[in-house]
Amino acid sequence: MNLKDKVCIITGAASGIGLGIAKRYVADGARVVIADLKLDVAEKVAKELTAQGPGKAMAVEMNVTDEKQVNAGVEQVVKAWGGVDVLVSNAGIQIVHPLQDFPFDEWKKLLSIHLDGAFLTSKACLPHMYKAGSGSIIFMGSVHSKEASPLKSAYVTAKHGLLGLARVISKEGGEKGVRANVICPGFVKTPLVEKQIPEQARDLGISEQEVVDKVMLGETVDKEFTTVEDVADVAWVFAAFPTNALTGQSLNVSHGWSMT
Repeated sequence: MNLKDKVCIITGAASGIGLGIAKRYVADGARVVIADLKLDVAEKVAKELTAQGPGKAMAVEMNVTDEKQVNAGVEQVVKAWGGVDVLVSNAGIQIVHPLQDFPFDEWKKLLSIHLDGAFLTSKACLPHMYKAGSGSIIFMGSVHSKEASPLKSAYVTAKHGLLGLARVISKEGGEKGVRANVICPGFVKTPLVEKQIPEQARDLGISEQEVVDKVMLGETVDKEFTTVEDVADVAWVFAAFPTNALTGQSLNVSHGWSMT
């Protein structure tokens, strides 16, 4: 299995988990699209990854909640590289509040980025995958696709929703050679997670160290964070796997936090 010359669109790829996946794919010879809100940062990342090789990268500005921009970005990729083989819907945010205090506009914003973004990018990529007779769609879920935590009503709802969307795509795309799967990481120490530590300490009335030890790592088997590299390796498997034997699935990458 390999990704040599495969065209892979990764949303939110200018930093964090998305960047880690982009590095992993380029190292395997893929042609990677850094699709991100921040075009200047995406262009810098694409240039650096192309220099590292052996694959190459290009940058596309993409707000995953804007259908016109998503469609234009995908068409830009198809025009440049001829098609789309892999989509990694990774763009996401985190907002934490007790449910009774959760502002509705923030609820809608989070769900739009996670769920609308996955829907719109999949919708834009699927016709090109169907035409080619193959493709892999990967959603960045979470242990919170299967579990729940206080303060994260919007996030848990969105991540659960990705499981259903992936399963529907698997059913619809199977005869056309398109697979869909969900990666479910535990806590990965990215800026997104770092931001949560003081927020949860405030809302839960505990210290920041207790947030790390009890909330984030308390249910793991070894009190270790999942790494970006761990997640990127799983994303490589889902992208490179050649048949429908692996579709409609979700895989926990969480040091045993969730075993469902």
